[in-house]
Amino acid sequence: MEKSNKCSKLLPYHIIAAAASGDVEAIKEVLKHYEGYIAALSTRMLYDECGNPHYCVDETLRRRLETKLITKILAFEVA
Repeated sequence: MEKSNKCSKLLPYHIIAAAASGDVEAIKEVLKHYEGYIAALSTRMLYDECGNPHYCVDETLRRRLETKLITKILAFEVA
């Protein structure tokens, strides 16, 4: 089992607490942590005029997901 590797991918508590209190650098750290996941959720398959499929990141959706994450970070209550 790779439990220790999985746990090391978690954000440290002090980053989460700072982000929840509105610290800009901590919020950037959280956004950076979830950058790949947000990009994966924002990836769409588009077709060119010849019908060939292309994958690209929908920037509008990516920004909407980042905004939603920031909103939830600021509403998060740290125990």
